[in-house]
Amino acid sequence: MLTKDIIDNFKNLSILCIGDIMLDKFYYGDVERISPEAPVPVFQIKNEKLMLGGTGNVIANLASLNIKTKYVGVTGDDEAGILIEHFLKKANCKYTLLKQKNYNTTTKNRMIASNNHLLRADKEDFLIFDDAKIQKFANTVEKEIKDVDIVLVSDYKKGLLTENTTQIIINLCKKYGKKVLVDPKERDFFKYRNADIVKPNLKEFELVSGKKFNTSDNDFKIKIKNSAVEVMNKYNISNLLITLSKDGMIFISQDKDPIQISAEAKEVFDVSGAGDTSLAVLGAALALGEDIADAMKLANLASGIVVGKLGTACVSPEELAEAIDRANGIHKLSQKSKIITLKEAVEKAKELKAKNKIIGFTNGCFDVLHLGHIHSFAGAKDVCDVLFVGINSDKSVKNVKGEKFPLQNEKTRSYVVASLEFVDYVVLFDENTAMNVVEQLRPDVIAKEGYKIQDWPEAQKVISYGGRAVELERIEDYSVTSILKKLDKMPIA
Repeated sequence: MLTKDIIDNFKNLSILCIGDIMLDKFYYGDVERISPEAPVPVFQIKNEKLMLGGTGNVIANLASLNIKTKYVGVTGDDEAGILIEHFLKKANCKYTLLKQKNYNTTTKNRMIASNNHLLRADKEDFLIFDDAKIQKFANTVEKEIKDVDIVLVSDYKKGLLTENTTQIIINLCKKYGKKVLVDPKERDFFKYRNADIVKPNLKEFELVSGKKFNTSDNDFKIKIKNSAVEVMNKYNISNLLITLSKDGMIFISQDKDPIQISAEAKEVFDVSGAGDTSLAVLGAALALGEDIADAMKLANLASGIVVGKLGTACVSPEELAEAIDRANGIHKLSQKSKIITLKEAVEKAKELKAKNKIIGFTNGCFDVLHLGHIHSFAGAKDVCDVLFVGINSDKSVKNVKGEKFPLQNEKTRSYVVASLEFVDYVVLFDENTAMNVVEQLRPDVIAKEGYKIQDWPEAQKVISYGGRAVELERIEDYSVTSILKKLDKMPIA
């Protein structure tokens, strides 16, 4: 059975990635009018995000899982190339870039409004390799391949992975006993011949095999295996792993029955980079010696996580561990995953806003939870999609209320609040007020009972940048003070 131990063992791996690297730029904004210059929408940019793309997304996913990575590839001697180096360093990737003059590093610019891709504008050149560059590439790959656990080859058809260079990689893997896993893009698998595993999607496999397949057919497995065996024999490929989108993936080898697993049902925001995540996690699991069925399950879980995020994204160890628990039928209380740092909250809010979600915020000490608090949380949740709750830390409560408080420590208070269905995320803060949280989180709406907007600095801040403040109705006779007074009057049993 697949267990979370595999995630802890990732840190012991070293993986070499080779393939086309690129820079992904995501521009998030709104479209509210048509241009007077031409019948086209006017896209107003609100924020932007830059990250590694192509093989770089494979590297980013490996790094996110604490796996040591190496990369061999090509960029131009341009600004995009410099940014790629920056992100590789940030990912702690040991890299060798064969920089080319007068070559545009591939850059993909995506415009996204209200969770919809409006346009993608690419800047790129097709890479031309001469004999001298090929020899330098071969020498570099041979140097880096010796002490890694597996080699992942990611082909985006930008020119790096020619028949010559791809065969150099595969032959060196054979020479040094390294398994090689290829994510292809060609309609002809000749350049991937002799690979251990080639991982096309169903459309790519249909182009190579020249046949169409329907995953709902009763004899789907038989048909696709017969065609897969023909392809493997033709190109001397040991195994094929074919991804089937919403239908999961299927592994086919010469002498065994096909292994097919289903995809997880997910709300899909964006499939960008899901194949890269699958390649990274599959390769890592195989490098640890996991059997192919468990490696596929893990890759499938990871892909299911990233398709729920906007833009090319990575899977974290925590997310993958929770997914493994769910897959194994272990349904843990979700409080811990709801309690996050302010930095995590800021990133989460940005991601949710890009999905057009309304971010709400309320705050307090919540020392002894009562009906007034529940009513307040319910009211705050009514005016937003995702509710963040700020909670004063123990230090903060003592500063505000005195040394006798809090009655319950911050961990207990956080867990109790996080248990409520109205609450999506909990953030602890040390300051006397929640102003710092509001300034960084920038919620769309702030809601609280017992405060008038004119006397409420956090509300004034939210209004100042275009947000909304809501005065919630207060339920009388419910407060920590009234509860303590009642306890004082109770006889001791």
